[in-house]
Amino acid sequence: MVDKILFTATVDSHIKHFHLPYLKWFKEQGFEVHVASRGKENMPYADFKWDIPFSRSPFNKDNIRAYKELKKIIDTNNYRLIHCHTPVGGVLTRLAARRARKKGTKVIYTAHGFHFYKGAPLKNWLLYYPVEKWLARYTDCLITINEEDYELARKKRFQAGSIKKVDGVGVDINRFKPLAEEEKLALRQEYGFNEKDFIIICVGELNANKNQALAIKAVKILKERIPNIKLLLAGRGDMEKQYRKMAEKLGVKDNVLFLGYRRDIPELLSISDIAVSSSRREGLPVNVMEAMATGLPLVVTDCRGNRDLVQNGENGFVVGIDDAEGMAERIEYIYNNGEMKEKARKYNLNSIRNYSLDTIEKQIACIYNEMLKN
Repeated sequence: MVDKILFTATVDSHIKHFHLPYLKWFKEQGFEVHVASRGKENMPYADFKWDIPFSRSPFNKDNIRAYKELKKIIDTNNYRLIHCHTPVGGVLTRLAARRARKKGTKVIYTAHGFHFYKGAPLKNWLLYYPVEKWLARYTDCLITINEEDYELARKKRFQAGSIKKVDGVGVDINRFKPLAEEEKLALRQEYGFNEKDFIIICVGELNANKNQALAIKAVKILKERIPNIKLLLAGRGDMEKQYRKMAEKLGVKDNVLFLGYRRDIPELLSISDIAVSSSRREGLPVNVMEAMATGLPLVVTDCRGNRDLVQNGENGFVVGIDDAEGMAERIEYIYNNGEMKEKARKYNLNSIRNYSLDTIEKQIACIYNEMLKN
């Protein structure tokens, strides 16, 4: 009989964006691969794809149905290993797998950034912390992806079988890499930019947590000093209309370009001069790591995850979460400082190897083998 494994997450896109290399790994090891998440997307490397009505809101009644459907799938498929992701997907999967664990199924949960963290609202600690601590006892391996979460889980004695730190989900450094100067200029021209444009890129869903308002305000401050400044916002989200109005009100409508959802992020990074992250909360941000792999200097907000990747004065700068003046000042410094750009480039291209897909795949494979052996 072929051994089966199950990957779960709240939505299809999470699995497709971050975990296909690991589905492939299991296929290559001879496993039958199942995926359970909300959506009807074609899932590469999956033998079975279950469309489960997960809701991102923990209080949505759809999650009751999702739990029942998931429990039935788990109880009837005799999985050897289950790897769950995302807060709601992780909670419901571990609850649904309690009986299966008694029969030998191993359950791994990757926390892509706890909702409770230093500086988080009190309600996050009151709601999410007790749930995660309680569910740790139904977790054979808890994987954290940044130093703050790892230390918190250890110090608060989360009673998972083991607690590991893995540096994110891995960046494909063959796909994200810097271009030679003449290639960069040619690609810029294809995209309608010229050599003198100073291009800042910010990749991510347009929402309150990603906080792109900070980057827009920084552009407003810099517009007079750097007239050729351009901010590329790559992503969609529920704050797009509000951010467009803000850009117009601040007089930077022509400097802030809303690109929508894009499949050409490597190319957009390649034509840029600097990358920013304005987030209030992160796990270990893939967009920052992709910018590092492209050799870009960074200006990021002082939040968990960002702090793990950016060292002040080495590969960029860390600024206060609401400090538009500070962000503008650091962007201008990099704009005027060729030595800093080159220093950041060398630092990033060296350090990104620790976060490369090859490196992370080996770390995850070790965890899988350890779980399967036990």
